[in-house]
Order: sequence, then structure tokens, then C-alpha cells
Amino acid sequence: MKALIHRVPRHGRDAGRQVSFRIRTRTLAVCLALAALLLVLAFLSLTAGRFDTGMTDVFNALSGQATGKTRMIILEWRLPRMLLAMLLGAALGLGGAIFQSLTRNPLGSPDIIGFAAGSHTGALVVLLLFSGGYYATAFGALGGGIVTALLVYLLAGTTGQQGFRLIVVGIGTSAMLSAFNAWLIQKADLEMAMGAAFWAAGSLNGLGFEQLRPATALFCLLCLPVAALARPLRQMELGDDAALASGVTVRRTRGLLMLLGVALTALATATAGPISFIALCAPQIARRLVGASSVGLFTPALTGAVLLVLADAAAQHAFGRQLPVGIMTISVGGLYLLWLLIREGRR
Repeated sequence: MKALIHRVPRHGRDAGRQVSFRIRTRTLAVCLALAALLLVLAFLSLTAGRFDTGMTDVFNALSGQATGKTRMIILEWRLPRMLLAMLLGAALGLGGAIFQSLTRNPLGSPDIIGFAAGSHTGALVVLLLFSGGYYATAFGALGGGIVTALLVYLLAGTTGQQGFRLIVVGIGTSAMLSAFNAWLIQKADLEMAMGAAFWAAGSLNGLGFEQLRPATALFCLLCLPVAALARPLRQMELGDDAALASGVTVRRTRGLLMLLGVALTALATATAGPISFIALCAPQIARRLVGASSVGLFTPALTGAVLLVLADAAAQHAFGRQLPVGIMTISVGGLYLLWLLIREGRR
């Protein structure tokens, strides 16, 4: 595969040597194509809907020239929803890429190994037992995900971090948590249970800048340590021994990455409810687009954003009425999971 190579001369004791930064041409092309597709989808999502608005209306609204109903529909209703779909899709894609790299297994996704179910449980406990608001629910989702991650890690034993055993234990833990979540909803007050059930479907309906601002701030804060740990993560993909030989503190780095992956999943769960299979599909699609065994973290994040924007558009317009986006992702993602299980079984 061709690559772009930029050589930078060094000075001092290492004068005469050169440092090479190698960028795979196909990876760069895929990232640019995904970014362009995301931009097109963003503009289309601002024009599509029951109220007829064209591209001129969108540009007028974004430049501050629109007034009245057009401004309200585009800037207050459609824009925050579209931005949240991008943000949460990127968070799920990023979280999925982290866990699949750590487990070195395509099934190593937060919604498969139980961490998403743990975030769901933590949020439900706050919602149903303490009538918590948005921020309390967010902390509940984060706490539930962290506790579940620790539980799965401990139950998997000393070799659990190597992949397969962690996934098997996580699947069992996810099943038990799903049953507990159903019991919580069944025992709750009818009105609260209906609200919790609607939230549990995973929906962007009714969300606005009130949810977008804190979600964006938290996502940016999480991206900083994720970017710092991206290189150690690539080294750990080669195996623990190779990572240790290159100077990576494997146990501490793995713990930090798991915490960050759980936090990214909890961010999406707390904001819009549990949205399944984006974290599973996005890294695998990115890997096939790039044509490499390791795709980094930026490409899966872009892929997750594109997938969730597409899923939300289908949930809004494909069936003549608005559906929770979680219904779309679980319908398509379930078929993808079945194909993936068959493929892995044959291998």
C-alpha cells in the first residue's frame, strides 16, 4: 500500500538522522470520504422533515438570517439532534474500537460484553429509585458501567483480559443485568415505568442543546486521554509481551483504556438511552474500508458518526412516523451480529 512519507531533519547529537511519519494513503482517503459523507448527511438531515425547508433555508438559518418558524425548526429542533447523532455515534465507535483492540476480538464490544448493560442498569436505578435528572442519570450510567467492568474483569480471572474469556463472562453478565433491568421496570410506578421503557429504547427525540452542551464537553475531555493512549493501544494489539518489551505498562494502560471506553459508552447511554450495535459495527466496517488489521481510533469514530446519523434519518423518515433510533440500530445490528457469529464460527 502506498503511503505519504514526510521526513523531518533532526539536530544536535542525532544530526543527519531523519524521522519518518507514515500515513497510509487508503486510510487518509477513507477518512476524507467519511468526513465528506458526514457533511452531506448533516445538510440533508437539516432539510428533511414534515416541514419543507431547502438548502437556502439551511444556509440562511446557519448564517443567522432566518427568522420565525424556519429558524426554530432548523436551529432549535433539527440542528442539535443532528449534532447529537454525530457526537454519540463517534463516542460509541470510539468505545467499540478501544474494547475490540483490547480483547483482539471482533465480538469485544461494550454492548456484547455487558458494559453497556451496566450503564443501562446504573441509569435505571437513578431514574426509577431516585427520580434523578439528566446529570444524576449520567453519573448513574457511568457508575454502573464502571462497576460492571470491574465485576466482569474480576470474574474473568487472571487470563480474562486476553479476550475470549472476558467476552464469555461479559455475555453472561449482560444477560443477568438485562433481566434485572426488566424487573426494575416491571416493579416501578406505571408512569415512571413508561418513561423508563421509552428511554430504554434509545431515542434522540426531544433532545436539544441542553443535552448537547454537557455531552460535547465530556466527549472532548475523554478524547484527550484517549489520544494520549492511542500509541500504547496499538502496541498492545501485538500482545502483552511485545507491549512490555516496548516500555508499555500493560496493566495500568489496560485499566485506563477500559475506564475510558466505559465512560464513552455511558455518555451515549446517559444522553439518549442504550443504543446498541454501533460500537460493534463501526470498528469492523472501518477495518474493512481501510483494509488493515489496525485502523486506529479516528476512523471508527467517523464511521460510528455516519452510522448513527443514517440510523436516525431512517428512524425519522423511513416508516412515516418517528421511531426510536435504538430500534433501527438493533434491527440492522442484530443481522450483522448473526453474520459475524457465523463467520467467526467458520474460522
